[in-house]
Amino acid sequence: MKKYLAEVLLVSVSAILLVLIILKSDFSSRPEENDIAEEMVVEPVLKFGLPVDSFQVESGIVRRNQNLSDILCGKGVSYYDIDCIARRSKPLFDVRKIKYKNPYYFFLKNDSSRSPVYFIYEIDPVEYMVYQLNDSLHVYKGAKPTSTVLRTASGKIKSSLWNAMTGNDINPVLALELSDIYAWTIDFFAIRKGDQFRVIYEENYVDSVSVGIGKIYAVLFHHIQDDYYAFLFDQDGRESYFDESGKSLKKAFRKAPLHFSRISSRFSYSRFHPILRIRRPHLGIDYAAPGGTPVVSIGDGVVTRKGYQAGGGGNYLYIKHNSVYTTCYMHLRGYAKGIAPGVRVKQGQRIGYVGKTGLASGPHLDFRVFRNGSPMDPLKVKSPPVEPVKQEYMPEFTALKDSLIRELQKISLN
Repeated sequence: MKKYLAEVLLVSVSAILLVLIILKSDFSSRPEENDIAEEMVVEPVLKFGLPVDSFQVESGIVRRNQNLSDILCGKGVSYYDIDCIARRSKPLFDVRKIKYKNPYYFFLKNDSSRSPVYFIYEIDPVEYMVYQLNDSLHVYKGAKPTSTVLRTASGKIKSSLWNAMTGNDINPVLALELSDIYAWTIDFFAIRKGDQFRVIYEENYVDSVSVGIGKIYAVLFHHIQDDYYAFLFDQDGRESYFDESGKSLKKAFRKAPLHFSRISSRFSYSRFHPILRIRRPHLGIDYAAPGGTPVVSIGDGVVTRKGYQAGGGGNYLYIKHNSVYTTCYMHLRGYAKGIAPGVRVKQGQRIGYVGKTGLASGPHLDFRVFRNGSPMDPLKVKSPPVEPVKQEYMPEFTALKDSLIRELQKISLN
């Protein structure tokens, strides 16, 4: 009898243990309550830092001659609130500078009232302004997250640098950046068919859309049988471009006072004048360019003269750069803000705009250079270089240059 009871007890205990094991296994396979909660969390979809699912979003584009008041009044925002918004916005963004065709968005209440809660205006592809339209009338500037991609590019000139960029699916803004880097070294108005370039650079993106060129680390530009290198190097906390021997690419003067045009008339002591129909000296260079094209100073200096000559140069400007050189800019449509005699200007600073004032058959810039008071051919100006790489930095520069040259040589020519 005892033996029977022992066997029954053993079977009962085994059964209980088996049930406990099954239950434990079942419980252990179930997620904890916290785990369930975590799995159920759904990240909100954000646009301009705002949860779009909580609003009804309407988009639009600024129409011609439309201003902030026109846009907000259409959504029932009062003139008083619009005035407050404009004043609070001024330290961050002047609402009078809202541009034609720039996008904007209204974030409306997600109910039948559809009253506006936020107004967002895109300043450019990256920066935007947020105007909170409720009682607080809060205003702040935001920026979209950007990513940077290291890229390489190459091309062969067939007609122009710009066309070489677009023909190889390269951001054409890179052409402008290269013209700035080589502004003191290569005359981009004299680029020839067969010239080549290789470049290592950064391009910035918002989502998958390019929003601009970042740093350019190295360039090899082959121009008229010569190789021109440019390497970005940090010296004493300042980045600048140097050639393969460590000499600065920046000279005292730029090669030209405007971007991408053509020389329509060269320096001559006997040029046939297109309007007067006579031969007379033309002691400068004419750059043909669309009216309104920005004109920049080729070097640091002081504005000495500004005026108008009805039967000749039209709106003109003189800049004295040092004890030797003075430059003159003629036939201007107008002047940049703040330009006046006695004002000091920087190299590359905008000073005016291409026009056809005075005696001119079409829009162009008549650019002149005087050396010790005598006119000279602007294309023959030789500019002294600025400070090269210092001796103590040469080992670091050499190592960087050598590695970048190897990378440039790996880029296949398109």
